[in-house]
Amino acid sequence: MILATIVMFILALVVSLVAYSKGQHVNGMKAALGMTIEIFPLLLLAFIAAGMVTVILPHELLAKWIGEESGFKGICVGTIAGALAVGGPYVSLPLIAGLLRAGASIGTMVAFLTAWSLWAIGRLPMEIGMLGWKFALVRFMSVFFFPPIAGVIAHNPSKILKW
Repeated sequence: MILATIVMFILALVVSLVAYSKGQHVNGMKAALGMTIEIFPLLLLAFIAAGMVTVILPHELLAKWIGEESGFKGICVGTIAGALAVGGPYVSLPLIAGLLRAGASIGTMVAFLTAWSLWAIGRLPMEIGMLGWKFALVRFMSVFFFPPIAGVIAHNPSKILKW
């Protein structure tokens, strides 16, 4: 987390200096405050939910369904859960972080995140409405196998890193 914080600090500093050089730093800070007010409640609730997941779910249940011992079954559960998950990264990423801390396997959470971003079942109606059912079907079928494959690859990263 410290590296991500350092990178974001540098990015914020650089763009703030550029905005200052253009005399737009006050407008930029007003926009940042507006986004913070808009997103903060969602972010806070997502962190609360992620924290609660780590303490309310029994370890045995997690191990059976999405832990290291769950194997391919866990990857399938992660894939389906990710496909059905709603909300943006402010919801999904804290939830995944909480589940990882609670004992979920990396492979299952990679499958979840991959399905959340590629399948996005909740987005399909809008996609069909705006782009047509043929496009939506071709796109969905093009990425259909990726979430479970990504989960299987990530399930045992030490084997992959030995290549």
